[in-house]
Amino acid sequence: MHKAGFVNIVGNPNVGKSTLMNVLVGERVSIATFKAQTTRHRIMGIYNSEEMQIVFSDTPGVLKPNYKLQESMLNFSNSALADADVLLYVTDVVEKPEKNIEFIDKVRKQTAPVLLLINKIDLSNQDDLVTLVEKWKELMPQAEIIPISATAKFNTDYIMKRIKELLPESPPYFDKNQWTDKPARFFVTEIIREKILLYYDKEIPYSVEVAVEQFKEDAKKIHIHAVIYVERDSQKGIIIGRQGKALKKVATEARRDLERFFGKAIFLETYVKVDKDWRSSDRELRNFGYHQD
Repeated sequence: MHKAGFVNIVGNPNVGKSTLMNVLVGERVSIATFKAQTTRHRIMGIYNSEEMQIVFSDTPGVLKPNYKLQESMLNFSNSALADADVLLYVTDVVEKPEKNIEFIDKVRKQTAPVLLLINKIDLSNQDDLVTLVEKWKELMPQAEIIPISATAKFNTDYIMKRIKELLPESPPYFDKNQWTDKPARFFVTEIIREKILLYYDKEIPYSVEVAVEQFKEDAKKIHIHAVIYVERDSQKGIIIGRQGKALKKVATEARRDLERFFGKAIFLETYVKVDKDWRSSDRELRNFGYHQD
């Protein structure tokens, strides 16, 4: 008997969905930072064993969209509700259960099994956690509620056990050697964007998109030309920094991670360009891979 299915991860921003995804897949597939809206795309990570294939899908955090980029991010999350064999709804001990009640209403209507995961329990105490579980039971009575800590890997083995029990019998959907649906260039842009999220403040990281213009690979090394797009000339100056030091730091840190990721020497060249209001342009968003067909 072989089991296979789609396990889709949804929830609000900053509750640790990406960290959980990486723990469950066993590979670094999704970028995970302390800032909200880290994930912008729907990213698949594939767990394979002899008798099972679990296709995990990390989605952007659910939020009320203020511009077209966020509309596209919400569409990715909504699409994850449609094709889930098992749905993981991730919240944490800080978040109020009533946040984004419209999306919770959609989750309540799911016919697929729902595991409601309360993350970051190391930041709470037993009494508060019991109260929180009761609130979630009222909001989502059909869900199985599991307290977890993704960073400490507490209860993540149990999540995998429940997923394996709930998955339907099916042949694999992807080749057994495949661990994601994304091309190599995608992970280059995500790793560079992760460094920008970590090293810059305020609005800067959310005004940035990264594109790979050249990716040349041979047996021992990869040459990459990447462009960091911003919306304003002032943002370009901040990204580059005084005497180019800020951009050099981003590129150096990204190159180290890329060498670990690909297992090869990386030659990374980064440039900064202004693309005014790309977050609100249908054409530009499509070019960056945000609009679904």
